[in-house]
Amino acid sequence: MVRQQEAPQSFLAKGHRVGLQGMMVAVLCLSGALSPALAADAAAGKALALQWCSACHLVAEDQPMATSVSLPSFYDMAKDPDWTEATLATFLADPHPKMPNMSLGNREIANLAKYISSLAPE
Repeated sequence: MVRQQEAPQSFLAKGHRVGLQGMMVAVLCLSGALSPALAADAAAGKALALQWCSACHLVAEDQPMATSVSLPSFYDMAKDPDWTEATLATFLADPHPKMPNMSLGNREIANLAKYISSLAPE
């Protein structure tokens, strides 16, 4: 008898919710519909990450400290193939309840997703 391996679960299959705003950002990122003027800016994403995310997550090498070592760092997320720019954007548009309500706009979401993706090892 041959055992079949289960395929790894995708980001969405793991039970993450996807809001309409997240779907729109993901579609725009994947379709390339963002014009160069609206293209994501990793430097602006880093600034947002230091402002909003650094209290809990390790987001940058020059960050003074992160309060939780149990949460994934942005570097860990960037290395994980399930966290693409599109899945990051979708998640940031409708984050889990333990995260603060940041009420990010599409550009801010794209910038954060771009910054996290930029941390992936080459």
